[in-house]
Amino acid sequence: MGCLIWYTHYMTSDTFREILHRAPFEPFRVVMSSGESYNVVHPEMALISAKALILVIPDPSHAEGERLAFCSYLHVAHVETLKSSRAA
Repeated sequence: MGCLIWYTHYMTSDTFREILHRAPFEPFRVVMSSGESYNVVHPEMALISAKALILVIPDPSHAEGERLAFCSYLHVAHVETLKSSRAA
């Protein structure tokens, strides 16, 4: 379970820019209003656009081994940090 949770009225590109540019980077989970969630373990997995966060998600069922998830800021329920695998 994540330790820090961001709840805002709505997420924006600025919110994700701040999260992705923290030093050191903290892996995080994006939880959508549908209940789906996506783990971001490296900042290069995410692309910030004006209206959505675009994530590259590892997916062995796809020929390329990954897929894209388009996360509209309007449908992001919350973001939570993940425990670092380096600490394990």
